Amino acid sequence: MVSMGSGLLPVRRVRFEYPDDLDPSWSPHLPEFAAAANAISLGMPYAEPLFIKAVRSTLGELDEGLRARTETYIRQEVGHYTQHKKLNEIIVARYPSTLRLQGWMEAAANFIWRRSKRFNVAYAAAGETLSYGVARWAESHAAWVMDRADPVVASLFMWHLAEEVEHKSSTYDVFEATDGSKLRYAWALTVAFLSLCIFTTLGTLMQLWADRRLRYPATWFRLARLALSVGFTVLPVMVVSVMPGHHPRQFADPVLLPRWMRDYDPATGRVPLWCGAGTRSSSGGASR
Repeated sequence: MVSMGSGLLPVRRVRFEYPDDLDPSWSPHLPEFAAAANAISLGMPYAEPLFIKAVRSTLGELDEGLRARTETYIRQEVGHYTQHKKLNEIIVARYPSTLRLQGWMEAAANFIWRRSKRFNVAYAAAGETLSYGVARWAESHAAWVMDRADPVVASLFMWHLAEEVEHKSSTYDVFEATDGSKLRYAWALTVAFLSLCIFTTLGTLMQLWADRRLRYPATWFRLARLALSVGFTVLPVMVVSVMPGHHPRQFADPVLLPRWMRDYDPATGRVPLWCGAGTRSSSGGASR
């Protein structure tokens, strides 16, 4: 067994309480972003359990330190998709067509799970690389996409992304300890990226179609701007991650997300509400 580090991840028990009148298009100034983020949220109950199953299947092969760290990673991931399920109920109530999308997401996750154990672990590592890239993008564009959004939903996504930064190396450590093939990782990363693009695009268009926004040129302009902006951050992360000898720990962490998460209160289980980059509020919204 190979030792890949034993630092345990913090496990925060939080839940997000949404106002009764929450608009699923929770970013009024940029509804295209809300639709895209919602589409990603709809996939969390399928993607993250897949990652969990993949790393759990290797626990018997890991040294004690890495196994303990992997177990805390699993606990973080369980918290993520559990909290996204609550938001997803609100999304589906407004956009019932997304139930079909979730069926496709579940079928895709089941298809991936039927691949080899090594591919599944590589896929989990690749998925976390993509999540790290999205976290970097979200932090650098927070003023544009989050600061005028509903603070509870914004807090959900920023909490999730902050923890993605924390465990950016966790699944890769498992992958490296049990396989380490860069070729397999590159293939898994390609599949994960294409899956993310396809399902996010479909989910976004379903919601914008229901809201009758697709007839407006401004909608297509903002969609193109978002896609290009994310691509310019995530694609370089992907390319660097497949380089020989590269490890995710070599990626520079964002600054604002970890600093914001330092205001988490373990005694109450509250995370700060996102009220704008660099500002925090401990009232309302998120509690244990």
